[in-house]
Amino acid sequence: MNTSIFKIGAGGRKLGFGLLGIGLAVLAWCTVPGELYPKAPAMAAIVTLMAVWWIFEVIPIPATSLFPIVLMPLMGIMDVEESTAYYGKSTIFLFLGGFILALALQESNVHRRMALHILQRVGTQPARLVLGFMISTTFISMWISNIATVMVMLPIALSVLEQGGRPGADPQQLRNFGAALMLGIAYAADIGGMATIIGTAPNMAYRQMLSELFPLAPKAEFIDWMKMGIPLAVLFIGIGWLLMVKVIFPLRDKHLLGNNHLIPDNIAALGKMRRDEWVTLSIFGLAVLLWLTGSKITFTEGFTFPGWRAIGMLKGIDDAVVAVGCALLLFLIPSGDRPGQAMMRWDIANKLPWGILLLFGGGFAMAGGFGKSGLSDLVGSIFASLPATSPVLLIVIVCVVLTLLTEITSNTAITNLTLPILAKASVVLGVDPRILMIPATISASCAFMMPVASPTQAIVFGSGYVNIRQMLRGGVYFNLLGVILVAGLFLLLADWAWGIDLGTLPAWAK
Repeated sequence: MNTSIFKIGAGGRKLGFGLLGIGLAVLAWCTVPGELYPKAPAMAAIVTLMAVWWIFEVIPIPATSLFPIVLMPLMGIMDVEESTAYYGKSTIFLFLGGFILALALQESNVHRRMALHILQRVGTQPARLVLGFMISTTFISMWISNIATVMVMLPIALSVLEQGGRPGADPQQLRNFGAALMLGIAYAADIGGMATIIGTAPNMAYRQMLSELFPLAPKAEFIDWMKMGIPLAVLFIGIGWLLMVKVIFPLRDKHLLGNNHLIPDNIAALGKMRRDEWVTLSIFGLAVLLWLTGSKITFTEGFTFPGWRAIGMLKGIDDAVVAVGCALLLFLIPSGDRPGQAMMRWDIANKLPWGILLLFGGGFAMAGGFGKSGLSDLVGSIFASLPATSPVLLIVIVCVVLTLLTEITSNTAITNLTLPILAKASVVLGVDPRILMIPATISASCAFMMPVASPTQAIVFGSGYVNIRQMLRGGVYFNLLGVILVAGLFLLLADWAWGIDLGTLPAWAK
């Protein structure tokens, strides 16, 4: 077969989408009015070009993210010093430090030990195994990347599936078990990422966007995010598991696998915890503890912990300082497994997804350009002409739209594109910007229908245990569940978690 034909075809499609992006950018420049804001048409052209090229991956997404460095100074929106500064925001270094800590967990293999112990406690019946894998995946994905989590869990799951069922087992039940297990892992990795501010890239993009667009807004603190993130993950996994094993892929045979000793055997093979595992776990635990306790925590009406940042000399230390500081410790502490080497080596740290750091920077620069050029005010005037809509309906609409948009492109890119627009729309509509920005951010991780929607789904799709029809079937249920849970929990917990009043525009947003 001549594969060059397909390469040329793919190149032709990319060229076509590239020209489409340029054409739409020129159209945006010509149609956006520039009387009040002369730089707005140029900014609209940049946003349009980047949106099309991000969605259709005309060139690699991180490369498209570098456009603001060239185009914003070229079009007079901001100078090069200002545009490049967005690529060095603290959130980017929070991601960098957090990812090095996650790589250390992987290198020491402590994450595999945690996963196996959770699986052992849940049980080895088919439905219970699916639950065990989903809980393990969710917990690990709260702290390390979704892709890395799936790559940890997949070999364990494949070992279970390759053992087959007991003699005479129903083939349909075995197929159901394989699909439920694979999709359960993929979905749980994305759900776990929603639970913490460092769990997935869109969460951190929101964190920086909020402070970028509203400098006086309350910071998106680690503990505040978890007030909604943890209940969301628990409910999502609990209800999602029931849907998976009772409705989507029913698992009725409790003895499908016979006597399965795989999990205990794997735990025994790991032996006792090594020194490197203890050290890695301790440093990671220190980072999490500092993230959680940095700011004020109100336990009851009469008892409030002020947070260690209340100490004068520590006021300027944010989550990024904690992440990078703990990561540096790993380069200093000697390894017990590798004499003469440190716990973390640069060849391991170099596995960082550097492209996401550029994607963050491009999104932050775009948000800055929205305000600097006046484009945000023009967008706001469009929303001002719309009829009044209740915040509840707005939240549901945002959840549905972001869930569907993320089925076709990068969730981080979509978050970067939509958050500045939603922020301005909120102000014009007279509601707290977080009312639209937070549900949009979380919903960007709720695309479950297609292999291209998330790398986690692409990985399990490649296992051969899931076909496209099964993924679509499971994805429809999980997408709908995501919209209901994100919108419902946000409405219930917004005031408690973030102090958000659904009907009020806060002073810092005016």
